[in-house]
Parts: sequence; C-alpha cells; structure tokens
Amino acid sequence: MQTPLEQLGGDEALRRLVHRFYDLVETDPQGERILHMHFRGHGLDHVREEQINFLSGFFGGRQHYLEKHGHMNLRLMHEHVPIETRDAEDWLQVMDRALADCGHAGGPHVERIRSTLRRAALSLVNR
Repeated sequence: MQTPLEQLGGDEALRRLVHRFYDLVETDPQGERILHMHFRGHGLDHVREEQINFLSGFFGGRQHYLEKHGHMNLRLMHEHVPIETRDAEDWLQVMDRALADCGHAGGPHVERIRSTLRRAALSLVNR
C-alpha cells in the first residue's frame, strides 16, 4: 500500500502543495489570520520549508523534521500560538483548496489526508 506522500505524487508534489497553500495564505482573505500568526514567528519562508519537512514524515516519507528537531510533536510546536477553532477551520479550508489546485480534489487517498489533517489541526486548538 502506498504512503499518503506517494499518493500525492512524492516529494516534489508535496513541495508544490505546501507552496500553493502558503501562496493562498498570503493572498486569500481566509488566510489572513494564519498569515498574522506566522508573522509572530519566523515568517513564511521558514514555515514553508518546515511544513515540507514536517509533512514529509507525517505522510510517510523521510522524517526531515524529526531528524532536524528531534520530535514531531505538533502541540509542542504550536503551544506558543493562540489557536481558535476558526483558525484551525481556516487552515483546513485553505489546505483543501491547495489540494484541489494541485490536482487532489477527491478520492479515497484525499479523504484520508483530509481526515488526518482535520484531527491534527483541531488538536491544536488552545483558545
């Protein structure tokens, strides 16, 4: 059985997905709160690369984030950021658009990815 990363099309497809996601975050009103959250951190260039590193391992590929940081604890990574349910929902909707824009509008593999991302995003709500 293929990993979610393989189902997306591999490392380059993941890179395209993450860049499309953050392009939307930067330009779409629904990404505004997400964008401002990242301005309080290391900025979007840093986040783009770290998101690729994290999602690679999260989707069954090489564990770049783990190798670099020694963990993949999402709650620990985000504990300093106030996250409301609407922030998680905005993130999920923007990611859903990015998935569709990258040719992953539907199918069982996309639904599994959406479900996994939903659980992860909602677990980060802390406000």
